[in-house]
Amino acid sequence: MAADRHSSPPGYTLPSTDKTRRYEDEEFKESKLTVALCPCIFCLILLLVVASIVLVVKFRLYCHTPLHSLLFKNACRRDVNSVHTDSEFDSDIENESASVDSAEFEADSKEVERVCKVIDEMFALDRNMEAVLDECGINLNHKLVLCVLQRFNHARKPAFRFFRWAGDRPGFSHNSTTYNAMMNILGKTRQFETLVSLLEEMGEKGLLTMETFTICIKVFAAAKERKKAVAIVDLMKKYNFKVGIETVNCLLDALGRAKLAKEAQTLFEKLEPKFAPNLKTYTILINGWCTVKNLMEAARMWNEMIDKGFKPDIVAHNIMLEGLLRSHKRSDAIKLFEVMKCKGPLPTVRSYSVLIKNLCKHGHLKEAIDYFDEMVDSGCGPDAAVYTCLMTGFANQKKMDVVYRLLSEMKEKNCQPDGRLYNALIKMMVNRRMPDEAVKIYKKMVQSGVEASVHTYNMIMKSYFVARDCEMGLAVWEEMKRRGFCPDENSYTVLVGGLVRQGRLNESCRYLEEMIDKGMRAPRIDYKKFSAGFYWSGGRNCLEDLAEKMKLSGNSEVANLLERWVK
Repeated sequence: MAADRHSSPPGYTLPSTDKTRRYEDEEFKESKLTVALCPCIFCLILLLVVASIVLVVKFRLYCHTPLHSLLFKNACRRDVNSVHTDSEFDSDIENESASVDSAEFEADSKEVERVCKVIDEMFALDRNMEAVLDECGINLNHKLVLCVLQRFNHARKPAFRFFRWAGDRPGFSHNSTTYNAMMNILGKTRQFETLVSLLEEMGEKGLLTMETFTICIKVFAAAKERKKAVAIVDLMKKYNFKVGIETVNCLLDALGRAKLAKEAQTLFEKLEPKFAPNLKTYTILINGWCTVKNLMEAARMWNEMIDKGFKPDIVAHNIMLEGLLRSHKRSDAIKLFEVMKCKGPLPTVRSYSVLIKNLCKHGHLKEAIDYFDEMVDSGCGPDAAVYTCLMTGFANQKKMDVVYRLLSEMKEKNCQPDGRLYNALIKMMVNRRMPDEAVKIYKKMVQSGVEASVHTYNMIMKSYFVARDCEMGLAVWEEMKRRGFCPDENSYTVLVGGLVRQGRLNESCRYLEEMIDKGMRAPRIDYKKFSAGFYWSGGRNCLEDLAEKMKLSGNSEVANLLERWVK
């Protein structure tokens, strides 16, 4: 009866039996010097020619980009659009990078640029980076350290060396925020030993916070290390941190998002006698089961939640709605949606977005528009997410005229495009192999004050490499770095793979080594073509050196592949 009272429609029960181009070429023309060579001035002219070539090459690297004319604030930038979750449910635990973002724009941007330039250049040259930093007279403060760490958030080795250097400077000591920023970087690259070592160091200095433990729990859960994630909860007790229901919820959520719903359920049943679950606990478990498309267990937890006296809120309904659609149960999802309209909670913009996205994904555009109109009529103002779903759906059916109409409609309704929408538009152009159009959208994105992300640049760069335009691909790479973004593993994979396909092996090798030196994993590229190219061009020594570097960095599989060509 409770289930009927809160959510079940007549005759319906939640499933219990089964989720530019060539941007203007900067028209610098490489003048083909025609000179009358005279024996007495031959040496002088030769020197002038060599110098001119060097200057032209440098000028091309700097200017040959359609993006260079755009003026941005030269400050540390956060990857605000790199990761998007489709779920409305988010943990109440503060985002681990929030402390970085609140301070990064307050740091002296010129000083940040100066420090980052030293780290980039010295690390690339394998020089004593720390000694050069000592000579720079840097006025260290926590804001500057945070911003520099954020700049190198995908480059573990230079980030950690800078972190250690800063911690050894007289008059400066790391606080909880800078430690947590470094913990985030180590966590993303799965440097578990160093992560735990840093955690113990923080414990000795009395700098541990709830955020520190949250980072560790999420890191181990994401790596599917359930026992280690649980051990972090036990470690909290050692340092006299209260382990309450919110901590348990954080752990369960991290396991669920890592697709460890079964492990999360087992842990919940083990801990339930010690901690009274709340509405959020059940919502987290339902989300975990929906993520792995196990509707039977999701429905069981839904019913148990109601039996315990909790009334499912809009977040829980949206999660179940999305779970049904993910498991190809659209008819059940629509029934649930109708129940929400009749009995509550009333559908929100998020609810409509979930349904519209699924309909667009499967080509049911007429139905999607009908729900869109219904949403507007019900008083729910459309947001950028809804428009993104519709535009993507029409773009997949190559109806770009409708896409542009929707974009105009957004402006008329004063609904501002966000980073996710711009990235979706860029992806449309990339899929249509129209890199120049993607660059135009990128320019509009920046001019609108919306920040790009590493993902934005990766898409455009890949588009140019697919179009066999290496120079433009490299120009996008330089633009990304110039704007203060740290290339991630996908960036290097796109760049190295693109260069290999174009036969530019020496350049690809240089970037591959740079990637490994920064502590990243070897990219997924065509190593057979890469190795064969070097082998037949007489570059066996290069392959041997690279194989050794791969082996030392833990990329043994790639190392073995390269070694086969040098034996």
